[in-house]
Amino acid sequence: MKKNETNQNYLEAIYILSLKKENVKAIDVVNYLGFSRPTVSIALKQLQKDNYVKMEGYDIVLTNQGEKIALEMYERHEYIAKLLMHFGVKEKIAYEDSCLIEHDLSKESFEAIKKATKHLELK
Repeated sequence: MKKNETNQNYLEAIYILSLKKENVKAIDVVNYLGFSRPTVSIALKQLQKDNYVKMEGYDIVLTNQGEKIALEMYERHEYIAKLLMHFGVKEKIAYEDSCLIEHDLSKESFEAIKKATKHLELK
């Protein structure tokens, strides 16, 4: 997958929703991301075409490839947000900033940050 922040956000959203409910539907993504139904429908069709999601009836299921990207984004999002909160950033701002950082940070830099901060107790 070429670096595409929008696709990464959709995949992460689907993953997060799947943690909260057994079956994720397009309307769940609409409500979670705050986008219109047509916008989400177009994005899901493209994600399906690119083999990141599959549709099982009305349910959206991440493929192995889609889940790999979603997990990577989710881990980065959570880790960076918790790190920022550890440094005193308010939770809302930490999660907003984390969402911006997670997409542009290289794998090498993210791993270096985790290694350098592994001694911290991040909650």
